[in-house]
Formats: sequence, C-alpha cells, structure tokens
Amino acid sequence: MSRVGKKPILIPEGVEVTIDGKSIVVKGPKGSLSRIVHPLVSLALVDESGKKHIDVSVEDETEKINRSQWGTARTLIANMIKGVTEGFTKKLEVNGVGYRVNLAGNNLNLVVGFSHDVLFPLPEGITATVEGNIITIIGIDNEVVGEIAARIRKVRKPEPYKGKGIKYTDEVVRRKAGKSQKAAA
Repeated sequence: MSRVGKKPILIPEGVEVTIDGKSIVVKGPKGSLSRIVHPLVSLALVDESGKKHIDVSVEDETEKINRSQWGTARTLIANMIKGVTEGFTKKLEVNGVGYRVNLAGNNLNLVVGFSHDVLFPLPEGITATVEGNIITIIGIDNEVVGEIAARIRKVRKPEPYKGKGIKYTDEVVRRKAGKSQKAAA
C-alpha cells in the first residue's frame, strides 16, 4: 500500500482544479499547469464541508506498478498545486577566478573559462535572477525548473581539485588532494 498515494491533496483558496478522465488542469495565481496521469491511476475531486481535496487511487493496491504510479501521480499533482501557488526555485553558484554570469534579456551569459562566452536561452515560463555569483531559477513547473538548473550546471560542472565550475548552492563538492612532491632526502 502506498503511504504517499493515500494522503489526500488539499486544494488551497484561489486554486481551480479541473479533472477530465485522466487529464488534470490546475489554475492558480501564478499560472496554469496541465498533466495526463498514468492509465492505472484514478482521480476524484472531493468537496467535504467546503474543503476541497483530490483523492488519488488505483484499482489493485497489491501490484507493484500500481503502488509506484499511485505515489508518483499524487506527488506530481501536489507539485502542480504548489507551483501555481508558491512556485519553485533552484539556486546555482558560479565558482572560479574570472568566472562570472550576467543576465541579458531572456538569456544567461556564462563566462566560465572557455575561449567563448556561453549564451544560455531561458525557455518560456522560466525567469532567472543573478546576484553576484548566485543564479536563481524561478518557475511554476518543478520539472522544468530542475531541468534548466541541471542544464546550466552541465555547462561547467565543478571539478574536484579547485572546485571551479557551476554547482548547486547546497551541493558539496568532494575535493581531492593535488599532486604531492617526494620528500627531499
């Protein structure tokens, strides 16, 4: 039995949810998101004493695939509701001598040790802010925010000797010792 899937998803004030078969649309103050859930998962919009919530269920709780899709669907829908109300952010840090980043319109200009600047276009629905060497990615879709942050990090991953590169602010880069000289005899 899925522990995550059993919990109902509370719908806060100002959020409108529409369920049409396997399709769900969530509209809120920050925007609108839609998704088609897995065929094994059933959705139900419940209104009990003025409090709305979504119940996610599956037909056979003993099957492993059903349990995994049950919890996944519940989490994805909860993230949709959180996204249209609060939004999601990821923070990246640029480390290295001469490494810098600036925002040019809807593009990030990354100077990270290559012979050329890397121009990273931001997709629609994603905004970024730059404060010193910290890049903040902001959006309503958790998957897209994470994917864009991962692609920016991939431009120059942090290396283990000096720690230069682009890393998440909460990421810890395991450092290696450099070459050691032989002791003079």
